[in-house]
Amino acid sequence: MPTADELFPRSRSALGPGAAHLPDWLPPEEQRQLLEACRAWARPPAGLRLVRTPGGGAMTARQFGLGWHWYPYGYARSAVDGDGAPVKPMPSWLADLGRTAARAAGHEVEDAYDIALVNFYDADARMGMHRDSDEKSDAPVVSLSLGDTCVFRFGTTESRAKPYTDIELRSGDLVVFGGPSRLAYHGVPRVLPGTAPPGLGLTGRLNITLRVSGLTDGG
Repeated sequence: MPTADELFPRSRSALGPGAAHLPDWLPPEEQRQLLEACRAWARPPAGLRLVRTPGGGAMTARQFGLGWHWYPYGYARSAVDGDGAPVKPMPSWLADLGRTAARAAGHEVEDAYDIALVNFYDADARMGMHRDSDEKSDAPVVSLSLGDTCVFRFGTTESRAKPYTDIELRSGDLVVFGGPSRLAYHGVPRVLPGTAPPGLGLTGRLNITLRVSGLTDGG
């Protein structure tokens, strides 16, 4: 929906070959349902945690996973860098939502989405430019935003540097990137505090990223 200072609704845009931004894709009621599910999943065991990098630093966004647990830089079935508990399962309805979202952006996905990585950003959190390259599948990445608006930076597959495109992602927005853009660098340089929809009941930003792992329990 347009804000008070906008005359027209925001329109779908291409971020690169195989990459699209679909504003206001998730309706408000479905946003609330997804938020409540995230609150339940974020509780221990294998709940929301601070992610530390191999160099000893820490990500400013906190994270948990469903289906597979991501840690720098791989996947496991338990929270190996957290409390060690088994990761919570990936719900079938969330996997179906991933496939529906991919289709809305022009991608047909045969395999089931079996990873959900959920990042929570407070007012000071950000995410540096990176690629989602730890999966063994080239299925498109599906990214849903809830809560506060952020600045989302989408670049090329070659480098973290320019050229890149900055857009605003608001609550309910969908970004899908696959095909030639599947390994594009992307990040979140800024969150805009206090911009979440008043009726959602969330302070901060949640990003739900759905992926196809291509992994088996054997590795």
